[in-house]
Amino acid sequence: MSGEPTQVAVVEPQAGETALLQLISRLSTDPSSDVSKLERLIALYERVQAQQARTAYYAALAELQPELPEIEEHGGIKDKLGDVQSTYALWEDVQAAIKPVLARHGFALTFAIAHSDGKLAVTGKLSHRQGHVEETTMILPLDTTGSKNSVQAHGSSVSYGMRYTARALLNLTSRGLDDDGVAAGTAFISEGQLEALRLLIERAGADEERFCHFIKVDTLEQLPARRYRQAEQLLQQKIVRDGEVDRSREGC
Repeated sequence: MSGEPTQVAVVEPQAGETALLQLISRLSTDPSSDVSKLERLIALYERVQAQQARTAYYAALAELQPELPEIEEHGGIKDKLGDVQSTYALWEDVQAAIKPVLARHGFALTFAIAHSDGKLAVTGKLSHRQGHVEETTMILPLDTTGSKNSVQAHGSSVSYGMRYTARALLNLTSRGLDDDGVAAGTAFISEGQLEALRLLIERAGADEERFCHFIKVDTLEQLPARRYRQAEQLLQQKIVRDGEVDRSREGC
């Protein structure tokens, strides 16, 4: 039950790792030790630690994802007439939905913001308690729509970047994105949906052109809005599947 305290698993060093650590400790106190050999042993130990942390990260992520809720979209983008043309999940709603789940599984989500050539780079970093970190970066122009001043434009772009990098790292889904474009023929995915798919393509290690060929569209921009969820799910499945393959290889 979600109200029950979560027990944090403590991973004990394996026998081989413990022996390696003991050897490093012994050599480091021996004045006659070969320094280059000691450095190679330390590098080997660090690789073992990093591999274990990565394995633990993906195992915890696989357990976490089924618990992530579908987030309601309370934000709206209006056209010049003031009519809502598309909706999106507000960042405060995303945080409220994911924070308890992340905490239960030992994850933390943080962000780094950088500026270059009038653009904003938002980097989302998903870290696990055993040390492994995955990150993705989104480059954005300042959002000056709606007569925003410079501070509002900065805040809007940061919020946008945080939403979509979090979405890519956690494979988040939301509801109320659009009306499937039934009002006036075929409607294509929005700019925000396009960026979200491109982040997922990057996370999946896929090629955008080949992915478009697979889903039978000429370009990603021409993906019908009604097929957005299908494309998103395909990429999410590839990310999870590749993670499972990596874990099986590490276990060999």
